[in-house]
Amino acid sequence: MKTQNTLLTRREFARASLLGAGALAWPAIIPARLLGADAPSKKINILQIGCGRIGRSMDLPGILAQDRARIVAVCDLDSIRVADAKRFVEEAYAKKNVRQQVATYADYREALQRADIDAVAISTPDHWHAQPIIEAALAGKDIYVQKPLTMTLREGRAVSDLVRAKQRAFQIGSQQRSGAKFRLACELVRNGRLGRLHTVRIGLPTDPAGAVEPDMPVPPNLNYDRWLGPTPVMPYTENRVHSQSAEAKKRYGDRPGWLRIESYCLGMITGWGSHHVDIAHWGMGAEHTGPVAIEARAEFPKSGLWNVHGAYHIESRYASGVTVIIDNTFPNGIRFEGADGWLFVTRDSGRATAADPATGMSKALNASKADIVTTPLGAKELRLHASENNDHHRDWINSILSRKPAVTTPEIAHRSTSACILGWIGMKLGRKLTWDPQKETFVGEDAANALLTRTERAPYGGLAAARAARVA
Repeated sequence: MKTQNTLLTRREFARASLLGAGALAWPAIIPARLLGADAPSKKINILQIGCGRIGRSMDLPGILAQDRARIVAVCDLDSIRVADAKRFVEEAYAKKNVRQQVATYADYREALQRADIDAVAISTPDHWHAQPIIEAALAGKDIYVQKPLTMTLREGRAVSDLVRAKQRAFQIGSQQRSGAKFRLACELVRNGRLGRLHTVRIGLPTDPAGAVEPDMPVPPNLNYDRWLGPTPVMPYTENRVHSQSAEAKKRYGDRPGWLRIESYCLGMITGWGSHHVDIAHWGMGAEHTGPVAIEARAEFPKSGLWNVHGAYHIESRYASGVTVIIDNTFPNGIRFEGADGWLFVTRDSGRATAADPATGMSKALNASKADIVTTPLGAKELRLHASENNDHHRDWINSILSRKPAVTTPEIAHRSTSACILGWIGMKLGRKLTWDPQKETFVGEDAANALLTRTERAPYGGLAAARAARVA
């Protein structure tokens, strides 16, 4: 089966980017409003797209803490959520003695037409990542997006190519990259503290299956058809989308139902997996490639609304000879193993949000020998990108202002997400697969290659948006 690893041919890519041979150069376009004699007093105006659990608890507070940024607009398909976000932001600025009127939108495309908006933060369900990224890049906006980058590998390739072609400053919500312990762990591995690296073990949690849910009327505050976006039309039930009341949150839990449904999320393999695989790639020096062979197995629910994978085991081999093993029975974190010892790193608190599963580990950074961690790096040893104040959102703001790469670039985000997607495909097929990380195609596997993309329901979809850019 002949497969194409990018949506844009080289000629079409150059035409869409209007940059010719310089298409893959790092961003050099600074928003005009931020230039001039009074530039230090000017703010980066940001549109927040998606005002649910992660937007409300992580991205809005993270951006509100940035002195050089200002949230000027919020958007959500749920009118209750967007009204809450407006109130939250305006009250936060009022506490700083700043009067800020925040505009509200039900459709982010209207806000993208505003010349005074410089950047967008996207905190939507996974199936609504690719399209707003692509449309924001085409509108000339810089981009922050929650992980995983996309739902499919083909979407990821289109996003990475187009965002780089449009020279947009970019950051993905892989906030472990801005954590000092994760950076140090990767520096220690990259500088040979473990000797020759041979194995990386990644522990991730699982999600439960769900019962059959009754159909319900669509609440008047939710644009449900647009929420479904490129996915098939399905009957509405509250536990498919997100809770509409405090009572429902008590019944269903704080984590929204879409996280457990394959039409909108692939499960923990991309949910937490995109965090941990990203760190594995960083420590391995494999940020711009992927595995060459994948073998996996998993349990999938046979009934009920929630249908993402349960228990699973994935083994991915890289051209360097390193094997990455992902298993739900391992401790939640990343363990690097080399000829001279091992090093394990995880989160201090164990949670990004209150609803996330805990790591259960007493030490966030541990090793087989104390001196692996305690011996300082030498003056000539490799240092990795350090986010200012270990602040992931600030790192993005600094990238917008400097036009230098943030700690995560579109290609790095694509490669970590795609490695997780390949694991998911391996789970689905249950046999050993051979992967070409340069061509981004499975070797001799029509069934596996068919899972690299999905049919999009018109008029929605990231690939549709990318095709529209190609012919523009």
